[in-house]
Amino acid sequence: MRAAVMERHGGPEALVVHDDVDVPSPGDGQLLVGVQAAGVNNTDIWTREGAYGSPADPNAVAGWLGAPIATPRIQGADIAGFVQQVGPGVDERWVGRRVLVDPAFYSDESPDADVVALLGSERDGGFAEAVVVDAEQVHDVSDSPLSDAELACLPIAYGTAAGMLRRGRAAHGECVVVTGASGGVGVALVQLAAASGMRVVALSTRDKAEHLVGLGADSVVDRHSATLTDDLVAAAPTGIDLVTDVVGGDLFSIWPGVTSRRGRIVVAGAIAGPVVTLDLRPLYLQQRQIIGSTMHTRRDFAALAERARRGEVSPPIAARFGLEQIHVAQQAMRSGTSIGK
Repeated sequence: MRAAVMERHGGPEALVVHDDVDVPSPGDGQLLVGVQAAGVNNTDIWTREGAYGSPADPNAVAGWLGAPIATPRIQGADIAGFVQQVGPGVDERWVGRRVLVDPAFYSDESPDADVVALLGSERDGGFAEAVVVDAEQVHDVSDSPLSDAELACLPIAYGTAAGMLRRGRAAHGECVVVTGASGGVGVALVQLAAASGMRVVALSTRDKAEHLVGLGADSVVDRHSATLTDDLVAAAPTGIDLVTDVVGGDLFSIWPGVTSRRGRIVVAGAIAGPVVTLDLRPLYLQQRQIIGSTMHTRRDFAALAERARRGEVSPPIAARFGLEQIHVAQQAMRSGTSIGK
C-alpha cells in the first residue's frame, strides 16, 4: 500500500511516500480501516521535526512525550474510513461500517483518562491506504451527513477544542477569546463555543473576519492591530472570562492583563513560540488561572462523534490533496493563509 513514512526526525525530506508498504493485519481486538480521508495537523510537522523538546532540555529533539519517536513511523492522527477487516474477538458486523477513529490511547479505562499515546506518533497512523486500530477507538458514523473529508477534520482539532473548553470551564453567556481563530483548532473553538451560547471574540486578520463571523464569531479583532488590548476590551464589554490559546509567543504576555478577575487562560499550543515572558502580578492579584490542555478524553470524543452523527458541526475544508502531495499540504497549512483544515 501507499503510505507517508517518517523515516527520521528532520525536515520535509524525512517524510517519504512509499508505494510498497505492507498492509498491516489486525490482531486481537483490532480492526483494519481503509482510510478515505486524513487530516493534516501542526502536530504532524512538530513530531517530524522533533520540535517538542524535553522537560530537561526545551531544545531537545523529541516527540510530544519528551523523547524521540521510534522510526520508521506512518504519521497521521485524523482518520475517517471504512472497516475492511476485523481481528480475533471483534464482531464481524463492523466490516463495511463507516467510522471515525479516536487517535488517542489513554492512561486507564475511565471516561476522563489522560491521553498517553497517539496514532501517527507512538503507533502508525492514517497517512496510508489502511491502518490498524483498536476496536475501542472506532465510532460508527455510517449515518453522518458529513463527508469523509469533513469527518477527518474532527479528531485532533475538534477534540482539542472540546478539551480546552471543558478544562477551561466554559459556560453559557461567558465571553471567550479564541487565538489562531482561522486554523483547525481555532475554527473548532469558534464553532463549539458559539454552539454553547458563549460570546466569541476571534483573534485573526481582517481578511478572514467575514468568514469567521459566518462560523459563529460575534466579533473579530485584528491580531496585528497597534491597539490590540483596547480592541479586545471593546469587543468584550462585559469582560473576557476565558482565553483559549494555541498560539503562545509574544502575544501570550497580554492575557493575564485583559481577562476578568478569576478569568481563565487555557493553553493547548505554541505555534508562535513556546517560551514566553509573563508578568505574574496581574495573574495572582486577580486570581486568574493558566490551564494546560492536551487533547481530549474518551468522554469528549464520544460526544464529538455524536455531534458528527447528527451533523451538528460543519468543519470548513481549506484544501484537499492526494497522499503523494503530503509535503505541499503541510506547507500550505503552515503558511497560515487558509481557514479550516
